[in-house]
Amino acid sequence: MTDKNFEQMEMFAWWGVPTLFRCELERDPTEVDIGLIGVPHSSGNGWNERDQHFGPRALRDVSMGYRRVHREFKLSPWNECRVRDMGDAPLPNAMHNDQTIKDIQAFYMPLVAAGVKPVSIGGDHSITLPILRALVSSQSTVVNQPLAMVHFDAHHDSYDASDYGDKFLGNVEWAGAWAKIMCDEGLVDPKKVIQIGMRGHMDAETEGNFSEKAGYRVIEALEFHKRGPESVFKEIREIIGDTPVYITFDLDSLDPLYAPGVSNIEPGYPGLSMWDVMQVLHGMRGMNVIGGDVVCPMPTKDHANKITSINAAVILFEQICLIAERAKQSAALSAI
Repeated sequence: MTDKNFEQMEMFAWWGVPTLFRCELERDPTEVDIGLIGVPHSSGNGWNERDQHFGPRALRDVSMGYRRVHREFKLSPWNECRVRDMGDAPLPNAMHNDQTIKDIQAFYMPLVAAGVKPVSIGGDHSITLPILRALVSSQSTVVNQPLAMVHFDAHHDSYDASDYGDKFLGNVEWAGAWAKIMCDEGLVDPKKVIQIGMRGHMDAETEGNFSEKAGYRVIEALEFHKRGPESVFKEIREIIGDTPVYITFDLDSLDPLYAPGVSNIEPGYPGLSMWDVMQVLHGMRGMNVIGGDVVCPMPTKDHANKITSINAAVILFEQICLIAERAKQSAALSAI
């Protein structure tokens, strides 16, 4: 077989060893600008459905055939940045959530120290906390201040002692508490945290209390549908400005039509559509996005056509492009 034969095969999704978006596998963070990372962790949100750890593997499969150039941005992120699949975070204590949170942070620390901007696929939503801790740590060269955040979710994930107690099934840093802990630890500027898409009935009347007390801007799904995406992304820009911002996307914020394969699914009340999400993300073009994640896929309960995984890949691609376009703009300014 010649090199030309291998190059020809690269266009086919069904050929080759799967990596995220068919990117080169790279372990050395000094060779990476945007790191694509799998975090197959599910013991932080495993009381009902625990198969979220299959998410990274499913995404590597479906993303192999995803398109390479962003139609709206006129951008090929692979040409602008060194985008690499950095493999999965090792989880030697995978059944012990609070220890695994420490293990995840330890994996990300040398990456952000080298300036890698991480785009991750979970796993459950507890993975966001250790990523934020690494990004805002003293070792990080990506950011040196508390972050802004855009958080898509059907749930606040900022539950405190008045909701479930200090521990949930023995865990402290579980998937329902990370959005409180990040504020308690000063990882984010609470006045620049925007939570979008909350819907469905609550486990307790106090469910959203911490978000409100902390000063998060909560845009529930009903408000989103009344206002529309353009109004929402304009508010995002007004609130966050050029502050470094992290995007975390829980797939249950999508309506089950678009994402049936998620944990903690919220039926009955309309969630966000994929086009809603695309418009908001496109409205964030030029903002200082320094990382992102997509969490809570459940490939084992997805539709046979893998629609949840496919939509997750679309959202990951958008996050990659937001980071790459900003890098391209920064490089152009530096050249002047």
